[in-house]
Amino acid sequence: MAAVASKNKELEDLGVQVLSMSIDSVFVHKMWDENELSKMVDKGIPFPMLSDTAGKVGSLYGVYDKSAGVDVRGRFIMDPDGIIQGYEVLAPPYGRNVNETIRQVQAFQKVRESRGTEATPSGWRPGKQTLKPSPDLVGKVWEIWSIDEAFD
Repeated sequence: MAAVASKNKELEDLGVQVLSMSIDSVFVHKMWDENELSKMVDKGIPFPMLSDTAGKVGSLYGVYDKSAGVDVRGRFIMDPDGIIQGYEVLAPPYGRNVNETIRQVQAFQKVRESRGTEATPSGWRPGKQTLKPSPDLVGKVWEIWSIDEAFD
């Protein structure tokens, strides 16, 4: 939460609206924000913390563990049409990387902007080469894109 909150301005600049949700009540969220998160993030969490106490939304997204009565940690990227374009679900002990979320949003926006005429290879970042899917590309991706490109 704190990591995402620290990048909220960057996400907003990309047109992203962040929402968080858990099975905790709004009262627990308030206490958590005031007693912990506000010490990590100046002025607390800048986006809505939604409550799904019955696990209904978590069940729809496949992150609610009914036997434990908790949601596992999930991150969903939805496009402006409400279609999920990417998601990541991790067990509770494993942290996510908000910078990777930002990179994925940028990649999604690049492909959407191109109306599907471009694809972003693994590790793509703004300013890096994209692929132009076509029958002519089949068997020739290696000529256009190298693995080093993703990590420079």
